[in-house]
Amino acid sequence: MNNDFNREKPIYAQLVERICSDIIKNRLAPGMKMLSVREYALEVGVNVNTVQRVYKELEQMRLTETKRGQGTFITTDGARIQLLRQETRRRIVEQFFHNMNEFGFTKEEVLAEIKRLGADTHD
Repeated sequence: MNNDFNREKPIYAQLVERICSDIIKNRLAPGMKMLSVREYALEVGVNVNTVQRVYKELEQMRLTETKRGQGTFITTDGARIQLLRQETRRRIVEQFFHNMNEFGFTKEEVLAEIKRLGADTHD
């Protein structure tokens, strides 16, 4: 796993984003058991307390659930995973439009280019 962390953002937040990304990409499937806190800490090379915070955050987001004596599992709540997908898509699109606006492109120019590119692709 790539353990290059951005110094501008807390490590726990970056790990939460990684796990969310893995859920969206179905690398972590619904119902899948996650590594223990210690195992994940070793894998990504961070302190166990950091991973405990990550797992707590994911549970608060209702993306995981901890079963006493069994471990932590990815939620099987399809609606919650769909909401995560929608929130992520919205955030990415908003950032994209913000970046394009920073370069001076209008929303109309950007949308026209997206339509043109969409017409050029053949699925």
